[in-house]
Amino acid sequence: MAEKELKVVKGLDLKRYMGRWYEIASFQSLFQPKDGRDTRATYTLKDDGTVHVLNETWTGGKRISIEGYASKADPKSDEAKLKVKFNLVPIVGDYWVLYVDPGYQYAVVGEPRRKSLWILSRRSHLNKEIYDDLVKKAKEEGYDVSKLHKTPQSDTPPNEEGPVDIKGGWWFKSLLGK
Repeated sequence: MAEKELKVVKGLDLKRYMGRWYEIASFQSLFQPKDGRDTRATYTLKDDGTVHVLNETWTGGKRISIEGYASKADPKSDEAKLKVKFNLVPIVGDYWVLYVDPGYQYAVVGEPRRKSLWILSRRSHLNKEIYDDLVKKAKEEGYDVSKLHKTPQSDTPPNEEGPVDIKGGWWFKSLLGK
């Protein structure tokens, strides 16, 4: 039986979507350290309409990051389907916004093969009722939500200061299985 096509947000206000998002839960990725915490993404709209992407996580007391760019998969479509390319990683990935609340405070993001899933929030913590509702939305789209891993987040998220690992550190560490 073929899986149904994912419902994707239409008419995403890209300007409102910009800024910092905390990873509340996700499917474990080969591209992230298994012990990462305080993981977040910061999106900045560029003049050419592309989005600068900065993903950060903390592991072993150090901030590691990777940067890239996103752009609409089909510039003529109003669907929130983006393509993401990270520096140092020779892969272009799908980033589809499946749900964003009217206030742009939390979101569900996935990709068409249902191998990646993220629950994001503007705050480092999300109340259980909202979290459960977002998980339900992902399940309704055919995601195996039993694979969700809650991302440890500090009560006071770290700032950008402190020891920094090499750019792309999680990519190299993932290749070593760390």
